[in-house]
Amino acid sequence: MAGHGAPTDAPTDASGLRVAVVAASWHTVVMDGLLAGAQRALEAYRVTDADVVRVPGTFELPVVASALAAQGYDAVVALGVVIRGGTPHFDYVCNAATDGLGRVALDHTVAVGFGVLTCDTEQQALDRAGLEGSAEDKGYEATSAAIVTAQTIQQVRRG
Repeated sequence: MAGHGAPTDAPTDASGLRVAVVAASWHTVVMDGLLAGAQRALEAYRVTDADVVRVPGTFELPVVASALAAQGYDAVVALGVVIRGGTPHFDYVCNAATDGLGRVALDHTVAVGFGVLTCDTEQQALDRAGLEGSAEDKGYEATSAAIVTAQTIQQVRRG
């Protein structure tokens, strides 16, 4: 299982953080699960200043994440899903999203939670979406990672 070895730290109080979640619209059931997981993480970390923005697909995540980072959010969580098909489209979208989100993090020095599922089958996506019966909750994990990273960036900036 991919989740084996995940950190088990308890959520901390991140109520002072401003967090944005940008989520793709394709694969509604999976996306609903990822967004619910993100919301559970925001609540667990006591984040009250959070906004959700929807985009058409995973390819559009980086440009909107960049715009949100430029607005001063402490963390941006990107949620999407790409399921392999019979064309190279999968590779192009996955690479563009991964490279683009990495660039957002570095260009803006902002925490970016990577909650993009890159799966061979819809079942794999459902197993990671945080739904009832899912083995993993990648929406929660990506949001948690972004929050903890944002707190770390704040600590580094304070010296």
